[in-house]
Amino acid sequence: MENVVLIVHLLLALGLIGVVLLQRSEGGGLGIGGGGGGTSGRPPATPMSKVTWILAGAFICTSMALTILAAQKSAGTSVIDRLSTTPPALNDTAPTVPDTDNLLPPAQGDNAPLVPTVD
Repeated sequence: MENVVLIVHLLLALGLIGVVLLQRSEGGGLGIGGGGGGTSGRPPATPMSKVTWILAGAFICTSMALTILAAQKSAGTSVIDRLSTTPPALNDTAPTVPDTDNLLPPAQGDNAPLVPTVD
């Protein structure tokens, strides 16, 4: 379930980016110095702006859904609980030391294979 919501969330994010980039630039960042006709500060709602609002609303809804799913998933555990558990037992055997005589490659005159074979 969480993966499906995450994929929808990513698709909405890409769609929202695309729709915002396709909109016509009005000039004047944040509505400063736009000039323009009409007495109201808001431009008329275009189909592109309606699609932007719909995608933004859906994006916010999927963000909240992902937050709720993540909170439910971690509700029963705590970091402190995980720290109090004992770690798995380690092997008590000492590591083996490699044979130092076989660390060098064979001499050029030897016909021995470079990789040891298992019989």
